[in-house]
Amino acid sequence: MSPSAPPKRVRKSPEARRAEIVGRAATIALTEGLECITMRRVAEDLAVRPGLISHYFPVAEELVAEAFGTAATDELEELIPAERSAGAALDLLARFFARSTGPRYDDMSRLWLNARHLSRFRPVLAERVAVQEAAWRDRLTGLLREGTAEGVFDPEDPAVAAILILVVLDGLGVHANTDRSNRPAAVTNMAVTTAERELGLAGGSLLSLVEGVATPAPTV
Repeated sequence: MSPSAPPKRVRKSPEARRAEIVGRAATIALTEGLECITMRRVAEDLAVRPGLISHYFPVAEELVAEAFGTAATDELEELIPAERSAGAALDLLARFFARSTGPRYDDMSRLWLNARHLSRFRPVLAERVAVQEAAWRDRLTGLLREGTAEGVFDPEDPAVAAILILVVLDGLGVHANTDRSNRPAAVTNMAVTTAERELGLAGGSLLSLVEGVATPAPTV
């Protein structure tokens, strides 16, 4: 019997290969930290030569920044989709809070902490962090403006309200690495109560909607 031929390698398009590299780097960033992204590590995970990685990313810092940007963009798109139904701002905001304050997004909170720390020393990453922060502000501001136009929100300034909400969420995310089992409910719900105050909503009305949103289980 003749020996079986080795499996034929499928040549990927440059776009597909680049996406594969960035996707793998983003996974490493989320699970282990941005410091663990190296040409060699990504190459080993994908079973390719390091030279292939450097072909697409001649400078390792570019891959680190791209990995962070991809993970952050994916998170934003899941929490506040760019394409969304009209007339659903309140429900979308409740869904946003339900999905952004639980254990499912602890890895993202850690990644943001990691990126902001490293950006002090890495200009390319610092630029990408600034881009992602602006994207978050713009997307949430857009949602609040939609709700204002629908008559369900009444903020003095949607942009300021968005910044206040994000600042509180960032502050709560700082504790992603600590035990929060004894955290008072007033602290856990601070971002939601901030939104209620800034958007002119009745106290507890948004929180009740948030508590009624079914959230996906944490990814393994």
